Amino acid sequence: MSRVAHPAGPRHADVLPAEHPPPPPRDLNALEPAIWPRTAQRSGGALSIGGLDVRDLAAEFGTPLFICDEDDFRLRCRGYREAFGGTAGVFYAAKAFCCRGVLRWVTEEGLGVDVCTGGELEVALQAGVPAENITLHGSNKLTSELARALEVGVGHIVVDSFEEIARLAYLTEPEVTHSGVTTPPGRRPAVLVRVTTGVEAHTHEFVATAHDDQKFGFSLSSGAAAEAVRRVLASPGLDLAGLHSHIGSQIFDTDGFEMAARRVLGLAAAVRDEHGLELRELNLGGGLGIAYTSEDDPADIKIIAQNLNEIVRSQCASAGLPVPRLTVEPGRAIAGPGTVTLYEVGTVKDVDGLRSYVSVDGGMSDNIRTALYDAEYTTVLASRESAAAPMLSRIVGRHCESGDIVVRDCYLPSDVVPGDLLAVAATGAYCRSMASNYNHVGRPAVVSVRQGGARLLLRRETIEDLLRLDAG
Repeated sequence: MSRVAHPAGPRHADVLPAEHPPPPPRDLNALEPAIWPRTAQRSGGALSIGGLDVRDLAAEFGTPLFICDEDDFRLRCRGYREAFGGTAGVFYAAKAFCCRGVLRWVTEEGLGVDVCTGGELEVALQAGVPAENITLHGSNKLTSELARALEVGVGHIVVDSFEEIARLAYLTEPEVTHSGVTTPPGRRPAVLVRVTTGVEAHTHEFVATAHDDQKFGFSLSSGAAAEAVRRVLASPGLDLAGLHSHIGSQIFDTDGFEMAARRVLGLAAAVRDEHGLELRELNLGGGLGIAYTSEDDPADIKIIAQNLNEIVRSQCASAGLPVPRLTVEPGRAIAGPGTVTLYEVGTVKDVDGLRSYVSVDGGMSDNIRTALYDAEYTTVLASRESAAAPMLSRIVGRHCESGDIVVRDCYLPSDVVPGDLLAVAATGAYCRSMASNYNHVGRPAVVSVRQGGARLLLRRETIEDLLRLDAG
């Protein structure tokens, strides 16, 4: 079988695709530490994670398979907690990846959890996360979700619309019953008003969340945020704890966070001047980027924490405000780097002069980010080492879509054949959590690895699981 091999790049520059893939790496077998889990290494030619050979994991759990390095995940939790210090709050954003096992790790490492739906809330509660360590987000929270949050006593509710403030005000009236749940009398939920600061994050349009023309929060420039504060303060059952800001996701430029902090603290000063109230909390959200490829250069969390603390202190000193409790909400930065997706190659198809299409047994049903955000990834041949020349490749899935692409442009050894295993790095955030059953493909299993042991976190879906929902 022939392969489109390009030892020094593509053969014909005039037929390069528009995206112009980067030149091949010097060593296709190497693992760049910034991209792969901390315990990842080559062992006997094959990739190992947590002391386990991925070939053995594939044999036991099947493929596609999400392999999560538990030590990596826990160390990133500790890194955030230590960087921001004991007085700050660090809340893991469960939307990145949510299951009971992972949320137990988060709690054991001293972090809180933020959730954005009733489903995520119930997973957190079943994982044993104390309700007071949970923050409830969401741009359109159901009334039943708000009632449940009040019933269990979540620590904070981030309000996102005037309708939501009205719903919460109603639900906190004495002895209000909704869906069979009576809100406990006298319990005033701590509320944060989500502010859209107008900061344009340098990221993909679909994950930028602080400009005015989008669905989240209250606009600062229009006066909506100030009005939201007034309405919360006018509701006797609500406790205005502070303000919340989130500028987007996969951000490397920390200037945006500093600008958002300045603007939100400007609103805090205006609240003090108008209402005589000094807000006690400032939540700057999450969104810090991670390395998916060698082109990515994520900032050091210690430097980010130091800069954010300094800007908050200096801004508060200028405005004569007491320094509020600072809270951040990392999701991707904790869950993303420590997980890889393991695939088995099914077919290899050469398109002469362009590239080789390497088809795997997963695809957009387990990683929609490439199709949705033009996301880029790093991949290696995981089941063995190879000295073959590099070939320009596109890793594609098994779904009936031309956009079913896992890795748009990469270089693989030109001797890749069906049955080989490929590993795609940094897939712990927003891959399994956004997975679907498109074409009636079951979602993959998730396994955690640590010190030579493996534990199933989420089992693989079966045809029986899919048919169980079919009422026909």
